[in-house]
Amino acid sequence: MASFIKDLLSVGLSKGGVIVFTLLSHVIIARKLGPEANGVIAALNVYPALFITFGSLGISQATTYFVGQNQHPLEDIKKAIAQIWVLSAIFSVICCYLLIVNLSNSGDKILLVYLAILPVPFSLFVTYNSGIFLGKNNIGFYNKLNWIPAFLTLISNALLVLGFQYDIEGALISSFVGYFFMFVVLLYINGFLKSLSFTIDFKLLKAMISLGITYAIALLIINLNYKLDVILLDKLSTNYELGIYSKGANLMEYLWQIPMLLSTIIFARSAVAKDGKAFSMKVILLLKISFAVVSIASLILFFLSPLVIQLLFGSAFADSTSVLRILLPGVVLLTIFKVLNMDLAGKGLPWISMKAMVPALLLNVILNVIFIPSFGADGAAMASTISYTLASILFLYHYSKAVEISIFQIAKFSINDLNVLFEKISKR
Repeated sequence: MASFIKDLLSVGLSKGGVIVFTLLSHVIIARKLGPEANGVIAALNVYPALFITFGSLGISQATTYFVGQNQHPLEDIKKAIAQIWVLSAIFSVICCYLLIVNLSNSGDKILLVYLAILPVPFSLFVTYNSGIFLGKNNIGFYNKLNWIPAFLTLISNALLVLGFQYDIEGALISSFVGYFFMFVVLLYINGFLKSLSFTIDFKLLKAMISLGITYAIALLIINLNYKLDVILLDKLSTNYELGIYSKGANLMEYLWQIPMLLSTIIFARSAVAKDGKAFSMKVILLLKISFAVVSIASLILFFLSPLVIQLLFGSAFADSTSVLRILLPGVVLLTIFKVLNMDLAGKGLPWISMKAMVPALLLNVILNVIFIPSFGADGAAMASTISYTLASILFLYHYSKAVEISIFQIAKFSINDLNVLFEKISKR
């Protein structure tokens, strides 16, 4: 119990810090730059965000799995990580540049394109390192990898956007500062300078990439479901609509921090759990609590959204209220996926998520193409909510089959669940 409570409080403080620091950064950028400039930033950042996910090749998750299972010496794993990082960083930067220049309406602003892709290699490096700390169940240091970059980004936004009036350029540079700082720190703390070697363990490299690429493809498809509306709004609508949508979606993402608070611990512990089915039952208990909390928070936010949008972003973003309200039902339902998927990922089964996310992604594309020309940002929100609903239903079915626990058992809730929750989750 003490171990779980300690991890929960540690992750909770970290997530709380990330939420506060990131939200304040969004407030600064929204109030200083307005909807259209925020739309440009969203368009420029969408491809780097996707390649930070795919370019990581799932190595963080694969590292967590291998470290947790003690299948290879840690120093050998770190050497493999360093070698993969060099190649993936080069690949991701080139791909991001080509995608932004050729597909984004903001791709002709070359300086902004360079600034948008600048954080990619350093973010990948931090992501790779996080797998080591999760695999060792070092939740405390893992948390620092999350909140320190967010804090430094906030400070940089305050200086560059507010102080020096650098506008879009300042906001993009700020995204780079935090990850670069952590990159320098981790080079020394995690001993990666010693891990840069031309000696290649092909067996380990193949094992990590084989498992990692499955995570990467799954994460890419998942994140495409979250980012596709931004890509299509960039092509089919205006920077104003994109800016309006981005702020509604930003607030939605903060609600997902509630299940992600538990998911970090779930993934780390699932990777080392001896009895997979018993651990899944504990995860299901956590899902029920998360679902209830997210539902209540979403209901409150639904009614308070006009006030929240006004206070945070100003009257220029009043149209973000309807975007947020339309997205909320999908946010609630996708909590099912957010929690349960980390259990399967920790078990080395990330590919199961694709059975739900691929059909949802296809539906999302079709609905966005239909809705955006007529309804703009609201249309993108409608497409996302319908897509999230389909993804949640399909994933619940496939998760039930994978862990051999009935949907009825997963969905059933009783007061007794609350009594046994913390008692059970503290045991591995």
